[in-house]
Amino acid sequence: MARQKSVIGWAFSAVIFLVYVSFIWVIGTSPQLFAARVNPDGVTTWGIYIGIFVIVFSFVMTGIYVWIANSRFDAMTQEVVAEVMEGAEK
Repeated sequence: MARQKSVIGWAFSAVIFLVYVSFIWVIGTSPQLFAARVNPDGVTTWGIYIGIFVIVFSFVMTGIYVWIANSRFDAMTQEVVAEVMEGAEK
C-alpha cells in the first residue's frame, strides 16, 4: 500500500513538473510563441491562456490525486486497521 501511494504520488508530481518545466522552457527559448496575440485586433496573448491552463491543470491533477487517495487508500488503510484490531483482540 505504501509503495502504491508513493508511485502514484511521484507519477502525479512528475506530470505536473513536466508541464511547468515545459512552460518555462518555451518562455526561455521561444518567447515569441507566447507573445503572439490570439486575435490580431485584441491585446490578449497566447501566453495568458497557456499560463491559465498550467494553473488549472495543476489544480485538476491535485484534485484527481486527492480523490484517488481518499477513495482507494483510505479504504485500504481502514482494512489494515481492522485486521490489526482483530489480531489484537485475540
